Amino acid sequence: MSNETAAPVPLEVGQVRFDAFKSLWLWSMVIPGVVLGPLSVTPATLTASLGMTFLTLCLGHSVGLHRGVIHRTYEAGPVVRGALAYLFVLSGLGGPLSWARLHAVRDHWQNQRDCPPYFAYRHSLARDFVWNLHLRFDAADDRALSRLPPDVMEDRWLRFLARTWPLHVLALAAVTFAVGGPGAVAVCICARTAGGILGHWFVGYVAHVWGSRPHAVPGATESGTNVWLLGVLSFGEGFHNNHHAFAGSARMGLRTHELDLGWLSLRAMEAVGLVRSVRSHRFHGEPSRL
Repeated sequence: MSNETAAPVPLEVGQVRFDAFKSLWLWSMVIPGVVLGPLSVTPATLTASLGMTFLTLCLGHSVGLHRGVIHRTYEAGPVVRGALAYLFVLSGLGGPLSWARLHAVRDHWQNQRDCPPYFAYRHSLARDFVWNLHLRFDAADDRALSRLPPDVMEDRWLRFLARTWPLHVLALAAVTFAVGGPGAVAVCICARTAGGILGHWFVGYVAHVWGSRPHAVPGATESGTNVWLLGVLSFGEGFHNNHHAFAGSARMGLRTHELDLGWLSLRAMEAVGLVRSVRSHRFHGEPSRL
């Protein structure tokens, strides 16, 4: 049976179910963003939206959640770490703990020979669109959570944000409405959030299916790919084979031409004392398992 027709995951691994809220959240951002966003773009709304994209996706998601909370590739005080987690929430991508949990489970199975289809990326783009943007995965056990730093799932701030994250996005929308009206909401909240969700999904799919694999990860079913353009546009996340091979590194763009804006942001934060002990690998040693 091919992976296109196989069940996403075996029952002993977990279950994949339709997530009504996840689907509704996506389309409630896509529809007004597509319908009203283009009509509402002005130099001011476009500048504000791009600035918010950098703050929420680069600093919040890539630097704060992925490299900071999940992989702990640098050290930061509770205020800085908490602020970065809050910026992630304002991206509208979801709650930090559900993302950390899914990341741990996916990484665990991608490093197994019997990786389920849901995590192996051996299916079409259309199928992945349904699986990743409209379904949720419920693990059968919590073994994979051992891959996360031990304090993550019990962090009070992260637990609060996990319970309340949509309210913070809606509060930002209310402030945006008060300042710039419905057009600003369409561009800065709806179109930006929809673009972030769809962009993250697309980069995640492409950076496992197409592109180059300069590094082999021993024993892994899936080790990601490097796609230069997406790596630049996604603040380094598209250099995904580099990340799989050197998971403990805060630097994803390892070569000179691999522009990693997340890494450059971290270096700037380190220079002003906001973070410390930033870890980086430059092809030292063998690739590490995620």
